[in-house]
Amino acid sequence: MTRNDSERVAVTLLLRRLTVELDAVGQRFADAHGLGRTDVRAVIAIMDAARAGEPLTAGGLGAAVGLSSAAVTALVDRLERAGHVQRVRDPADRRRVVLQMTEPTMAAGAAFFGGLQRELMAAMADFTDDDVAVVRRWLAGMTEAITAHR
Repeated sequence: MTRNDSERVAVTLLLRRLTVELDAVGQRFADAHGLGRTDVRAVIAIMDAARAGEPLTAGGLGAAVGLSSAAVTALVDRLERAGHVQRVRDPADRRRVVLQMTEPTMAAGAAFFGGLQRELMAAMADFTDDDVAVVRRWLAGMTEAITAHR
């Protein structure tokens, strides 16, 4: 193994450690709000779609979290009963139903993850814009590789 290879292995191990730590953060949020692992993944998928300005349907949620249509229906029903998400008519196409996080869930997420977001931003303070661009490209590539591995 070359020095370059050992450095790359070290980076993959750091990535694994980061994912373990982020998973633990997500689990603490799940525990605090009576959610399961898939519930948290679903809420994040809905939140990310909203942030991107792309309304998420139940079918889109199923694709995002890797669940069948029946499993997604049960998941959305459970999240809706618990007050975390709501089904609403898509304003652009009234025939289509999209999923939205409720205000209380958005507030809970902001309260819980806001401090972490600030700490992450502070940890990036010493990185140049070019550094951040490289990290962004690297993370996108790693995410693509992991998604393909699924």
